[in-house]
Amino acid sequence: MAYDADVIVIGAGLAGLAATAELVDAGRKVILLDQEPEQSVGGQAHWSFGGLFFVDSPEQRRLRIKDSHALALQDWMGAAGFDRDEDHWPRRWAEAYVDFAAGEKRAWMHGQGVRFFPVVGWAERGGYDAAGHGNSVPRFHITWGTGPGLVAPFERRVREGVARGLVELRFRHRVTGLGRSAGSVDTVTGEILEPSAADRGRASSREVAGAFELRAQAVIVTSGGIGGNHDLVRRNWPKRLGTPPKKLLSGVPAHVDGLMLDVAARAGGNLVNGDRMWHYTEGIENWNPIWARHGIRILPGPSSLWLDAAGNRLPVPLFPGFDTLGTLEHIMRTGHEHTWFVLNQRIIGKEFTLSGSEQNPDLTGRSVRGVLERARADVPAPVKAFMDQGADFVVERDLPALVRGMNALTEEPLIDEAALHRTLTARDREITNPFTKDSQVTAIRGARAYLGDRLIRAAAPHAVLDPKAGPLVAVRLNILTRKSLGGLQTDLSSRVLTEAGVPLPGVYAAGEAAGFGGGGVHGYRSLEGTFLGGCLFSGRTAGRAAAKSVT
Repeated sequence: MAYDADVIVIGAGLAGLAATAELVDAGRKVILLDQEPEQSVGGQAHWSFGGLFFVDSPEQRRLRIKDSHALALQDWMGAAGFDRDEDHWPRRWAEAYVDFAAGEKRAWMHGQGVRFFPVVGWAERGGYDAAGHGNSVPRFHITWGTGPGLVAPFERRVREGVARGLVELRFRHRVTGLGRSAGSVDTVTGEILEPSAADRGRASSREVAGAFELRAQAVIVTSGGIGGNHDLVRRNWPKRLGTPPKKLLSGVPAHVDGLMLDVAARAGGNLVNGDRMWHYTEGIENWNPIWARHGIRILPGPSSLWLDAAGNRLPVPLFPGFDTLGTLEHIMRTGHEHTWFVLNQRIIGKEFTLSGSEQNPDLTGRSVRGVLERARADVPAPVKAFMDQGADFVVERDLPALVRGMNALTEEPLIDEAALHRTLTARDREITNPFTKDSQVTAIRGARAYLGDRLIRAAAPHAVLDPKAGPLVAVRLNILTRKSLGGLQTDLSSRVLTEAGVPLPGVYAAGEAAGFGGGGVHGYRSLEGTFLGGCLFSGRTAGRAAAKSVT
């Protein structure tokens, strides 16, 4: 029986590129399919900040961060909160991934030319007890070159496979079915979409120009998650988070539609943990959007006052950068979907970073001069553009004008000037002494005990209402879709499992389509820097396993 290739890979994002690169190394013939045009190769990873989770890295040691495999595993399990029968394989994947992050991961990537910014970020700090959610130490390593710099070596390896005659790249191929002609799944069918010149990330035509049927000994599904499909996000919205938001911004392009997951499920794959998802609470509307409802996430330092829609401070420990889903759960109980950061120019200039490759041209362009200019600027240029043009930003010299601007952005004037003044004044009184009962002020001082935060991420404690630190800034924050934490259940060889728990013959899955491994390696919460690395680890695993399975 004739095959068109040894393996068909569905999805040309980071996981698909990693899987294909491994298949090329094994000398296998591959057809790589993607519904988008070629200019979108690399998928969501291209738009990312390039953050990666390492354990006990040289970058950490240079900053006197004491990390260990045991501490990282404790943090992972505390964040994941595995509590379901379906969590057997996710737990096994979590153990394997922490082994990878503490072991060969950095050397493997370094050997492919990937380099890292020397200051390690401290994301998802938790704020609960030692066994709870959060990173005990900084572990967020930014790729030098951000997302494009991370995609590049894997795309290069794939294109070398094209030059060797081992890889066919077939873009504008949308898979609609997986079938069997023998004992295993070996047939991929679908639609050929008309050619599109749409720029990367922009919506491409869905006009069908033809059909295709291809056969291979194995199929790897690396089609991504559901973040661009708000209907699916709302359908899978967890009950523990209340009613799905009416307004959602999209942190990913529209082609992240989740439709391939249903195709794989119809073929017999077991979808698990669909109600586990990772959405951000610090989303702002992109003033210069690339895709529909394009949102950008603020990566905040610890100093902004985080207020609910009515102007009340969020409870401890829901400070900026501490617990994403804990904050989301609290917001959805308030009866409103938006929140506010209130701060001043001194804080925004030091502490605001915007997620995404396009919002960090210095790091993306590997410009040392650009990084130095950012550090010297009162406010980095991308952040200043949002201050000047962003629909969610209010910048004023005094508090009355700030409150008027805040209330003008919402349907109801919920912010009371006198109450906000009392809140800010009470917080500012806590800055006077090195002692405080304000847990957020303690957190700021704790952050500045870490050299990396003191240098570039945490402003020196000062009064928000200090005129010398002004003007005042308020930022309306929206809920921003991003990642699916569940997906196709897989064993440690990335083989897709059926509902009965046995491998679906011939089918593998990796990346977000597989919950980054096992159908949900993160459990309920992510430690951050673990999505791109999860794509690489699971993609590599799937490619190597599929290569061994074919004859």
